[in-house]
Amino acid sequence: MDLVKEKKFSAALSITSNTVIIVLKLVVGILTGSISIISEAIHSLSDVLASILTFFAVMRSSEPADAGHQFGHGKYEDMSGFIEGGLIVFAALFIVFEACKKLFFGNIEEINSTPGILVMLFSVVANYIVSSYLFHVAKKSNSVSLYADAQHLRTDIYSSFGVMFGLILIKLTGLAIFDPLIAIFVALFILKTGFEISRETLNNLLDGALPAEDLNKVEDIIKQFHSRGVIEYKNLKSRRVGAEKDIEITLIFPEQMTLLECHKICDEIEDKVEEQLGKTDILIHPEPYCSHQRCQNRQHLG
Repeated sequence: MDLVKEKKFSAALSITSNTVIIVLKLVVGILTGSISIISEAIHSLSDVLASILTFFAVMRSSEPADAGHQFGHGKYEDMSGFIEGGLIVFAALFIVFEACKKLFFGNIEEINSTPGILVMLFSVVANYIVSSYLFHVAKKSNSVSLYADAQHLRTDIYSSFGVMFGLILIKLTGLAIFDPLIAIFVALFILKTGFEISRETLNNLLDGALPAEDLNKVEDIIKQFHSRGVIEYKNLKSRRVGAEKDIEITLIFPEQMTLLECHKICDEIEDKVEEQLGKTDILIHPEPYCSHQRCQNRQHLG
């Protein structure tokens, strides 16, 4: 299976598994009257919406550049990841609202926790398998949206496990107050994950620079070519577009070096950068050495 087909298959698998899980949680939550199970159903509903967004993003981002999108469609993945983060935040806030309403204003009645324990166990196992596969494909394809979807499912694992633990406590102690308390605890954990995903993808949408670790690797690679004529560099710019990283840089060469020699070195640097950073579109502008004062913002390699 080629990489694009594998990305589409993994996104479709996420939609299918989430749909099955949400139906089970809703049915059991309504039958038992458990706010923590119903909250988990709402969380899973956000998973389904997020998976659909991911599938759409993967389909669109896989399309080649065209006249309307000359730099490709990679931003669809970042947009999808940002919306997913927002859905996680919304789901967490709704869970807190419903749990607090039941805790402070509702009657906390005894619930039959056994069906809920079984459903949560099934959810934990299913989401672990699917999220592990999504993480695998996301890492291999450098897909932002698949990674966000996998992270989304991984939070569902933790939250489902937390709800299952709360239901076991209810079964052992007979204290139904654990139901809304566990729901609130899980929601706060989900909220943190949602903010983290939103922050990272928003940075990409706003063309934020690549992490310092990646930029340091680029600088180290350039330094390897100092002995072959690269005097210095300037105007290093970087950003991430979906699964791809964009880098622009100006390299300073000796005046007597031929264009062919400069071009050969630039090609080698591009290959090494892609080898280190993964899928990268790097644009190198070679310039002859300039001793004038107007030449600023240069990083000496000597």
